[in-house]
Amino acid sequence: MEKKNKYIFLVIGIAVGVVLTLAAVTFFGSSSDDVHLGEEVGHTDEAGEEHSDGEHSEEELVALSDTEINELGIRIDKVGSKKLQMHTDLTGEIVPDPDKLAHIVPRFAGVVKSVYKEIGDRVKKDEVIAVIESNESLVTYEVKSSIDGVVLDLHMTPGELIGDDKHIVTVANLSSVWAELNVYQKDLNRIKLGQSAQIYFNDIENAVNGKIFYISPTVDEHTRTATARVRLNNSSGYWKPGMFITGKVLTDFVEVDQAVTLNAIQNFEGQKVVFVKDGESFRPQPVTIGKTNTNYAEVLTGLNAGQTYIAEGAFVIKSELLKESFGGDDDH
Repeated sequence: MEKKNKYIFLVIGIAVGVVLTLAAVTFFGSSSDDVHLGEEVGHTDEAGEEHSDGEHSEEELVALSDTEINELGIRIDKVGSKKLQMHTDLTGEIVPDPDKLAHIVPRFAGVVKSVYKEIGDRVKKDEVIAVIESNESLVTYEVKSSIDGVVLDLHMTPGELIGDDKHIVTVANLSSVWAELNVYQKDLNRIKLGQSAQIYFNDIENAVNGKIFYISPTVDEHTRTATARVRLNNSSGYWKPGMFITGKVLTDFVEVDQAVTLNAIQNFEGQKVVFVKDGESFRPQPVTIGKTNTNYAEVLTGLNAGQTYIAEGAFVIKSELLKESFGGDDDH
């Protein structure tokens, strides 16, 4: 009887072991199957690098026909060497030309009888600005402008007693003005008389060209800057004294091996890219940028000489990719 019981326990033990083994195989087998039956994953090449079977690249390809390129105003160019005209950016302000600035002082102390102009009014030479009654003679006399220009400063009201410097009238001819640029010590060796400068307010597209005709011989002890001056035509009245401006002073030339237009460089998915030709399409190529000027940028890495890229209108391609990534129209 004891021998029979041992045999029964042995059979039960074997059966339990088989069941546990089958359960383990089923469990681990189904986990492995899930990998093969789920979403597609990358594969590894012989070098051990993982790839995504080109799906990501295909999503970033934008096909354009010659007709579409022309209609969208896209210009294509090739990466090549370029001689870059470098510049130094300076800040400053617009000031009146001192040679065209008049400070008109009333001749005698007295009482203001009449005032005919206000700040901002235009005046002609010898035009009456105010009438004063002299304290000494009680005779009235006229305060006239000595030049054609605009009244910049005027502190007179009828009935007011005048007789000090605060009542000087300032008139300026603003047909031409100066752009006074601040030159920091680190830039002094690059800024020279006769250099061309692009002066603009807010938008460089509205820049005007001028030449530096003066550089101060001393450095301000408080700001540690010298002053460079550029004379600007202001017949249109665009430039206002006190206006904050930027000046791009053209300095030396630098030869670079690879350059693209500045408009070709776009920010896309957190990096700088240039859209290059890939077969019949264009794709974003990450690049590293070196020296730049107002028109071109040096490319340190990412492109090869002779490679075709979109020089103008790259934002159109970028917009198309962004639209697709966020779910564009059903037609696309």
